[in-house]
Amino acid sequence: MRNLDTFYQSNEWVNLMRIIRQERLDADGQNVCEYCGKPIVKKYDCIGHHKTHLTEDNVNDVTISLNPDNVALVHARCHNKIHEKLGYSRKEIFLVYGPPMAGKSSYVKSTALAGDLIIDMDSIWECISGQPRYTKPGRLKAVAFGVRDYLMDCLRVRNGKWQNAYVIGGFPLISERERMVKQYGAREVFIDTDEAECIRRLREDPQGRNVEEWTGYIEEWFRRYIPPGA
Repeated sequence: MRNLDTFYQSNEWVNLMRIIRQERLDADGQNVCEYCGKPIVKKYDCIGHHKTHLTEDNVNDVTISLNPDNVALVHARCHNKIHEKLGYSRKEIFLVYGPPMAGKSSYVKSTALAGDLIIDMDSIWECISGQPRYTKPGRLKAVAFGVRDYLMDCLRVRNGKWQNAYVIGGFPLISERERMVKQYGAREVFIDTDEAECIRRLREDPQGRNVEEWTGYIEEWFRRYIPPGA
């Protein structure tokens, strides 16, 4: 028996989404959003939307939860718009992870709606210090992590009126991601960008980052990364 917090990590759902994506490719080899009609360029931006919303009462009814006719492929932002339009009330948490320079923050900015909660350590540091985004005064470390811990507690008890929450981080280890999924009922979104592309982006537009230092961060993430099922 599954509940809503574990359903989206189940092998049954993951396999169904893989099959649906493959079966619904258009002539150009792309999935098209069934809400806005535009191509879904990135795999991680392709969300399976249940036309009959899942609840704790029907999540184990496979004619609803695992019925391909009840699943529409939509952009993540379109998925949020659908839920907002229909007044869908269940709070959802997304664990957005991947290497430095993968595009995690850009993805969240393009997806989140007004009133969604975003937890990003770089933004917390920037907010409390008044310094450039990647300058992190050591004397504020306890405060920065205290702010993060408070916000994570808000997620755990679903405190506040937010509809969706996004936790942005590297999370290269399966154990880290599994803990987040279990503790917060989060859904994983892997921003799958390869190492060479991350380093290219860094060198072309460092945006105040120390290129040598951040190259090390990227290389270290890929050394530590353990993919699902490994």
